[in-house]
Amino acid sequence: MTDGWPEGWTRKEDDRVARSRHESAPADHPQAYEPDPYADPYSGDQLAGGRIGFGDEPPGGYRRRRRRRWPYVLGALVLVPLLVLVAGYFYLDSRLKRESVLTDYAGRVADTPGTNWLVVGSDSREGMSKADQRRLRTGFAAGRRTDSMMLLHYGSGGTSLISLPRDSYVPIPGHGSNKLNAAFGYGGPKLLVQTVEKSTGIHIDHYAEIGFGGFVGVVDAVGGVDICVKEKLDDPKAGLKLSPGCQTLDGGQALGYVRTRKFARADLERVEHQRQFFGALMKKATGPGTLLNPFRGWPLATNATKNFLVDDGDHLYDLVRMMWAMKGVSGGDGVTTTVPIGGVGRTTAAGSYITWDKARAATLFDALRSDRKIPQSAITK
Repeated sequence: MTDGWPEGWTRKEDDRVARSRHESAPADHPQAYEPDPYADPYSGDQLAGGRIGFGDEPPGGYRRRRRRRWPYVLGALVLVPLLVLVAGYFYLDSRLKRESVLTDYAGRVADTPGTNWLVVGSDSREGMSKADQRRLRTGFAAGRRTDSMMLLHYGSGGTSLISLPRDSYVPIPGHGSNKLNAAFGYGGPKLLVQTVEKSTGIHIDHYAEIGFGGFVGVVDAVGGVDICVKEKLDDPKAGLKLSPGCQTLDGGQALGYVRTRKFARADLERVEHQRQFFGALMKKATGPGTLLNPFRGWPLATNATKNFLVDDGDHLYDLVRMMWAMKGVSGGDGVTTTVPIGGVGRTTAAGSYITWDKARAATLFDALRSDRKIPQSAITK
């Protein structure tokens, strides 16, 4: 027996009669020779349809193995950029300066609806060389004091950017009444936040502060900011000299623009310029010309994260959300105004100061506390 059948026997296969291998095909007939699959080292190829040669179709197993590489290639193409983005985010987040600002205290205002930022521009010269300080006319004072303060609110009642004039005469916990910026001098950002919360009844959720040097760096990183100047500005103390008309301000010019008080209404007109400029800056920073341009987007990100000081509970995504809110309000999707002013006064300790219109200011802050739209009567034109 060779295939399980006795010699000479026959069997039916596909409607044909197949004789035993010895009777049907002599061993010495070359065309009828059928190699033994157990003796041929390439029997696997023969049984699969022939040996592989030039132009032959590869075996099915080889094709399957080659096709399986694509999921890995595609996975790598997705995973690598994702890892770069994640690593970049944590790198930038780690560069933010942090300070414990929003701490609890006895009698602190309870959390209010919506989100509230206290955005502060300080006169810190940190990171500036003596040459930069001379060029930008910042002076050489050490430490930091508040140069501008704005309350940013966003929620279901819309977005609002409210200037808090630094000469506002308010009660400062533990120090009697004085100008608002004196709170920063007495106890830094922590006491400033406490003073603002007590004076407005609004719970502050986030804090952001930027100094002179950081401000200049951020403006230069986006390639300057477009501002329409209404009248000629010539202020040697601020290192500023601008002609009327729309123009692009570089970092040094921008710093002079938000610092100058050479107006008939001094600080009140200056805070208008500050709101105008910060809105235009955020619009430029979040525009496609910056975000889609790595030669502007990356320098902006590194400059901003290096120079912004935030509360120790704040992160990069909070700062980005703040920038988008300021962009929206500058584009006309919200309200920009100053706390309604009631009058002026003077004391030996504080010097000249301004007071808030109690009734209109109460209406303004009540709307923000309730996350409602600010009534027109409380908006300063």
